[in-house]
Amino acid sequence: MPAQRSKSERSDAGKQLRRDPYEVLGVSRNCTDQEIKSAYRKMALKYHPDKNANDPVAADIFKEVTFSYNILSDPDKRRQYDTAGFEAVESESQELELDLSSLGAVNTMFAALFSKLGVPIKTTVSATVLEEALNGMVTVRPLLLDQHITRKVEKQCAHFYSVTITEEEARAGFVCRVQSSDKSKFKLLYFDREGTGGLSLALQEDCTKTGKVTSAGMYFLGFPVYRLDQTATSMAAAKDPDAAFFKKLDGFQPCEITELKAGTHVFAVYGDNFFKSASYMIEALCAAPFTEEKENLRAVEAEILSKRAELSKFESEYREVLAQFTEMTSRYAQEMQAIDELLKQRNEIHASYTTAPPMKRSASKNRSRGSPKETKEEGQVRDKKPTMRDRPKKKKWFNIHLKADKRNKC
Repeated sequence: MPAQRSKSERSDAGKQLRRDPYEVLGVSRNCTDQEIKSAYRKMALKYHPDKNANDPVAADIFKEVTFSYNILSDPDKRRQYDTAGFEAVESESQELELDLSSLGAVNTMFAALFSKLGVPIKTTVSATVLEEALNGMVTVRPLLLDQHITRKVEKQCAHFYSVTITEEEARAGFVCRVQSSDKSKFKLLYFDREGTGGLSLALQEDCTKTGKVTSAGMYFLGFPVYRLDQTATSMAAAKDPDAAFFKKLDGFQPCEITELKAGTHVFAVYGDNFFKSASYMIEALCAAPFTEEKENLRAVEAEILSKRAELSKFESEYREVLAQFTEMTSRYAQEMQAIDELLKQRNEIHASYTTAPPMKRSASKNRSRGSPKETKEEGQVRDKKPTMRDRPKKKKWFNIHLKADKRNKC
């Protein structure tokens, strides 16, 4: 019978079998983020469990593709992997994107529960929706500039919209925004047109809570615009609030596309709720009237980038000071305990300078005061007044004289 391997040995064997993520996705090491996303979506669609039921080989490839994408799509993990390989990447912390349409009712219920409790769960667009878009089997409605449409999309379904912009409008910049007043969960998607006439997913934005609504937007303004992915920060906050603060801006990354060319572009709103439809309002805007807002956005994002660079230096200073503070706090408690012990010994030594026997406080107290019953009886005796019977009988002078007169008369 072969000897059983330990958990660490099995883990090491598993690591040795891992393929290079770049090789898995079929991209070069100097590829762009957009190339990584495009390669992942094509392979994920090809090997998705929905299309390959009861095919364990396809299931393994899908997991491998997802694992590779989770490394290369994160700038920090990609840098760590390029530097030190798989050893620098913790597989336990990989965030998988769930396709809710492929989950059973029970698993969907558990996912909804965890999401309700505040556990961030990343979800992906249904493979069915992506395949229908790629095959040109979706209905695309026109969306006019500076107008909005209010609708309701069913869970794991999508509404597609086409927006046409001119050369002048493209130079001025373009914005597509979606918001939900009842805080529905949704994704805003942007599709590229394929040569076959189909649509392939190019960008996606998850909605975020902003005040009393959930909203998502895509900004094509002709200069780099950034998005903030807070999923990693939420996971880190559960383990270490300090680490969450210093990683708060790690998810602040530039969008892949900075401007759109003149022509017709396709967007979609995907219902990302677990059990119910998503109500939303979508609008497409030309950025020409928003010159001041464009400059403010550019300035604020430049400041955020500066803060992100400062946080790295500040973290090392903070950790050093925190370690010193922790050390001083521990020493403070130890010194306080030592001083209290010395003062106690000093008091005991002072008390030993005496020739009198040790006093028993309880006995002397009882002797001095006596029992409550005795004290009460003594008080009653002192307070008692003599009665007529207790007084000595005194002979009065007039009684004596009366007796003498009677004898004389006789």
